[in-house]
Amino acid sequence: MVEIVRTNDLVLVGFLQSLLQNANIPVLVADAHMSALEGMTGAFPRRILVPEDHLLQARRLISEAGLEAELRHG
Repeated sequence: MVEIVRTNDLVLVGFLQSLLQNANIPVLVADAHMSALEGMTGAFPRRILVPEDHLLQARRLISEAGLEAELRHG
């Protein structure tokens, strides 16, 4: 799994998860359960991960949605 987005924006996380799942791209939202430990302060960003063989397609979809600035580089 490769991290493509890291954010504290829960609306963005939900949107990206839906966008990728609707394109049949497996997606994992890592650190989602940290909110129970942090008390929803936003101290721990959520990470969007996809399989490496879907990376290019996922990056293209996110870019086409106008969210290229959210993509992790590397």
